[in-house]
Order: sequence, then C-alpha cells, then structure tokens
Amino acid sequence: MVEVNEHRGEIDGLPVFWRSAPSPEGAAVPLYLHGVPTSSDDWLAFLQRGGGLAPDLPGFGRSGKPGSRQYTIAEYDRFIERFIDELGLERVSLLVHDWGGAGLAFAQRLPERVERLAIVNAVPFLPGYRWHRTARVWRTPGLGELAMGTTNRFTLRLLSRESNATPGPMPEEWIDSVLAHFDQGTQRAILRLYRSSPPEVLAASGQNLNALEMPALVAWGMQDPYIPNRFARAYAEALPHAELLELADAGHWPWLDRPDLVERLVDFLSGE
Repeated sequence: MVEVNEHRGEIDGLPVFWRSAPSPEGAAVPLYLHGVPTSSDDWLAFLQRGGGLAPDLPGFGRSGKPGSRQYTIAEYDRFIERFIDELGLERVSLLVHDWGGAGLAFAQRLPERVERLAIVNAVPFLPGYRWHRTARVWRTPGLGELAMGTTNRFTLRLLSRESNATPGPMPEEWIDSVLAHFDQGTQRAILRLYRSSPPEVLAASGQNLNALEMPALVAWGMQDPYIPNRFARAYAEALPHAELLELADAGHWPWLDRPDLVERLVDFLSGE
C-alpha cells in the first residue's frame, strides 16, 4: 500500500481539502468523487491500493461550506474542472459514487479530459427515477430541516441499517466519519442539492451519456435501498463502451460489503 497525503488549498476563494497518493506512471490519475453524506474518507482503501486524488466536495468534509453557494449539479461540474486545472492535470480516470455522479456532467461537457469512467451506485442522471423516501423528506421545506437537526448517532445507526447488505448498521468508522463533518454547512449543502434536482433535472443532466466513448464500468450493489437495480443496467446501456458488474451481496456503498471490489475498480481505472 502507498502512503496517502492530505492537502489544503483554495480554489476561487473556497477552502478545499483533498487526499492524494502516487499513481502508476503513464496512466491518467484516478479521481474519486464521493456522495452524500460522506467525504474523501470513503476512498482511503482505493488511494492506498492504486493512488489518485480524492477531494472533499464543496459543502462536505473539511472543504468550505459557504452559504453563498447553491450546491447544484452545475456548480459541482465547474468545481471538478477547476480542481483538476489547479493540480495541472489534463486528463483523469473518474470514479463516481452517489452524488459524486455530478462528475458525469463534467465528463459530458469535457469528455476529452476523462480517460476511463467508473460508475458505482450513482444518482441516476437518467429518465424515470423517483427520489427515495429520505430524499423526499429532505426535499420538503421545513421537514428536511427538522430531519437534519435530529440526526445523531442513534438515528444514523438506525437509518443506516438499510444501506448495506451486511447485517446491522453501517460500520462505526463510517458513522464516526459522517458525524464528524455533519455540521450546519453540510446539512445546508445536502438540502440545496436535493431541492435543486427534481427528476427532470436529473434526466436532463445525463442526456449526452451516449456520446461518451471512453471505456466504462458500471459496478452496482444490487441491495441498494435508494436506487432501483434497473438503473445499473440503464447506465450500462446508455454508455457505448460499458461493462456491467452486478453485486448481489452488496448495498449502496458496495465496497464495504465486498472489499474485493476495491481492487477491481482500481485495476479498471489504471487500465489493467
């Protein structure tokens, strides 16, 4: 395993935290994009195995969470571009999970900058998706704020029992990581992101997926309670050169149920 380093900087005045680890020479640097409600903590095993970059996206983890941001798909798309520009990268190999799927907007806008693409239980930028129960609560003014304000270790352990295939709640390390950064800024970012993204916006955000010619892998935990299984195949069918890997014994964070998935994804991103 390689050493993982931590960095802090600014992009257009926004404090940004990210992790990095050396990746193989000659291949595009892997870029890992987390979802809600997590951070770059998701990617430590990936970075240790194959190197790459993993930022805390704006509004999450240790990065800035200003109230002036709208936390929309378009904002995250532009942030990804500015982030890799600041690091001097022309191309990356992209892995997106959950709301890290905003990276698909970047990939469609600038496909020449994405060498390879991995999609893991990502928010569907596809027609026909209806938000899951928790998301519908978050999208409801007043009710969403109440749900955020009452989130604590007890409720997170209770609600997270449905997130993985392994019996019981999500691992304590995962819960510790979420709670460490679940402040008012992150809560605001989550509410704005979900409220700015009705189904028609999601569908429109993926309308050019069929133009992406890079090699792609769709890896999907089939016991995901938030996103119906059919969207795994829908993503694979939308991409011209995609392989579909369905994991019957894994949930929304499938690498936690199936640790062997880490190596499979790292190898794909490196072109092996």
